[in-house]
Amino acid sequence: MKSKLGSLVGQTAIYGLSSIVGRFLNYLLVPLYTYKICAEAGGPAAYGLVTNFYAYTALLLVILTFGMETTFFRFANKEGSDPDRTFSTAALAVGFVSLLFIVMVSVFLKPISNALHYADHPEFVEIMAIIVGFDAFQAILFARLRYENRALKFATLKLLFILLSIGMNLFIFLVAPGLKESHPGLMGWYENSYQVGYIFIVNLICTTLITLGFIPELKKLRLGLDRALLKKMLRYTWPLLLLGLAGILNQVADKICYRYIVPGKEGDTQLGIYGACVKIAMIMAMITQAFRYAYEPFVFGGHHDKNDKELQAKVMKYFIIFTLLAFLAVVMYMPLLQYFVGEAYREGLGVIPIVMLAEIFMGIYFNLSFWYKLIDETWWGAIFSGIGCAVLLAINFIFVPKYGYFACAWGGFAGYGVCMVLSYLVGQKRAPIPYDLKSAFGYFALAIALFFIQRALPIESKAWTLVVNTLLLLVFVAVILWFERDLVKGLLRKIRR
Repeated sequence: MKSKLGSLVGQTAIYGLSSIVGRFLNYLLVPLYTYKICAEAGGPAAYGLVTNFYAYTALLLVILTFGMETTFFRFANKEGSDPDRTFSTAALAVGFVSLLFIVMVSVFLKPISNALHYADHPEFVEIMAIIVGFDAFQAILFARLRYENRALKFATLKLLFILLSIGMNLFIFLVAPGLKESHPGLMGWYENSYQVGYIFIVNLICTTLITLGFIPELKKLRLGLDRALLKKMLRYTWPLLLLGLAGILNQVADKICYRYIVPGKEGDTQLGIYGACVKIAMIMAMITQAFRYAYEPFVFGGHHDKNDKELQAKVMKYFIIFTLLAFLAVVMYMPLLQYFVGEAYREGLGVIPIVMLAEIFMGIYFNLSFWYKLIDETWWGAIFSGIGCAVLLAINFIFVPKYGYFACAWGGFAGYGVCMVLSYLVGQKRAPIPYDLKSAFGYFALAIALFFIQRALPIESKAWTLVVNTLLLLVFVAVILWFERDLVKGLLRKIRR
């Protein structure tokens, strides 16, 4: 079991490097946007459009991939399966659906743009469709890399996309305005009022270019669908689609619905503030995504091991410890992290602890999801996530008109919390795993207590606030090192070797 755990740690490190470093570099665009989107382009209201746009892309990506990533892992690892045939079937199915989606959006562009409140910029909707179509197809190609444990190429392509995007965005926001003034003939295409549109165009260009990096994988595609295999895969994957829809709605429904609940520029402004502050909390999403990339193929590839349940329990425990440490690090250093966003957005900083706890619940829920995936009862996930999504939507529609985006944060907290609890309760009856609940509750209680202590201390000096918060963070680390000293000793022994 130790060798398997070590393998998982190694894979998570590589995927984590591409995910965390890549997202960190990408999140550097947030201060660029929040400080540099000019009043002519709309300011916070313009960033509200960016937040809304990418909420739609996340939802559409789940629809167009319809659970085929997980389905590919499941069928490629079945005894006697042909991984190449499984890959081709999954890729061609997703590719066909994505192409059909792009065509349909182009044909019905005007009514769709009106319905999404983009009547003034229908080209945004068309760009969105093309981006999501390419991303959906790439998701299966990236899954192939994960299946083959080609983490280095996976990380390279992810980071290349980010670097291209950052470079082009820096040009748009920092270089182009000056060139417009000094060389108006050369920069006749550039308009300050269209900055939001340039953000989407840059994304489209980068997504298209990255597809070229998959030429070797595309050569492995076999012409023609294996219809018998596709039918089996679709039977397995449709509950995953429902699961994915409910899961992604838990993440983006508030950002999609906000413009309907609070219409007009005021709604876009509030959404921009909320979206910018949520980005600070997304360090937790980086951690859970990196973990997911490594853990999913790991579990499906070796789930017949009799020690699996013990391993899953240990992984859950260490996941909780690490994410709570990240939570405390962010909230303790908020006096510095607040400068990540422009001053006009900082009134929304209070949502960050709520959103981070919601992300921890989501990560725990992902950990708990394997019991029904491994016994091919994925419809359980659809039920849990559907209930959680209903909770989130109810809180949003009832409380957003009165409490604004804080209701969005609490809606996500409640939605993921419900999913987590339901999955645990049913899972322990269907496929019990000996989770260390005593440690989990203890570490959660300690982290929350330290959070409230630092909030209650009447310290006005920012420097002293950081000193005291650092000491509180070290208290948490010290407790972990004491109670998990056997793990620490084992890691130190490996380092010495």
